[in-house]
Amino acid sequence: MTPAHEPDVRVAVLQATGLVGSPAENLRRIAARAQEARQRGAELLVTPELFTSGYAPTAVHGTDGTAQREQLAAIAVEHGIALAASTVEHEDGRRYISASLFGPDGTELARYRKQNLFGTDENSVFTPGSEAPAVVDFKGVKIALGICFDVEFPEFVRSTALAGAELLCVPTAVPLRAGDDAGEQPFDTRLIPSMVVPTRALESQIFIAYANHAGPDFAGLSTVADPYGRRLATASGEGELILADVDLAVLAQARRDTDYLARFMTNEPTATNH
Repeated sequence: MTPAHEPDVRVAVLQATGLVGSPAENLRRIAARAQEARQRGAELLVTPELFTSGYAPTAVHGTDGTAQREQLAAIAVEHGIALAASTVEHEDGRRYISASLFGPDGTELARYRKQNLFGTDENSVFTPGSEAPAVVDFKGVKIALGICFDVEFPEFVRSTALAGAELLCVPTAVPLRAGDDAGEQPFDTRLIPSMVVPTRALESQIFIAYANHAGPDFAGLSTVADPYGRRLATASGEGELILADVDLAVLAQARRDTDYLARFMTNEPTATNH
């Protein structure tokens, strides 16, 4: 199933940990990796959740990310690459965790507010978004945005695929969980990128580009998964840039092979050969 033609979009995913209180340095790091990604043939770079501010909800929620979004747009223009990045957004006294998709000309093609907030810190300072992610066209590929915890809900990914998305870009900040007094860890969050994300890609027949912060405090394992549930690329360490190809021929074949989406689109049972 290796494509014998040029991919529709080559996507890069950055795994790195944003520095809290150092947006200028975080933006500098994004710019450097955008340049590297473009030199390696990528046309789209996906970065982690709240990377520009650093992921610390109670510390960073008070600063609106308008200026950061302007700088992110400028980075996209400078390096001629589309960029998915996450910032804090203020509106009418409410604060949101947002993700934006900037085109290589700096146009903000889409902005999405995280619907499924995670944990006490996020819920204490942010408001959940209420609108489904928009599906936008980039180089012929239909792209939508999600953020972190969203992708852990099958309904979210399925509804996005049914809305027409072919690639879901997911800025993420999945922390490792501390063990109890006996050193036991009740839930290994590394299962999210290693198992859940590929499963979501398989069951909703969509490409997923998932960009996480790195260890030692985060689960890492940023990945690009394809509609067959394969991890096309997986990051292992801090500051790593992984690349993978989004090929719509592969997506079309996956949807022909198994009719998961067709059943929801028609609301009628369809034949499947196993």
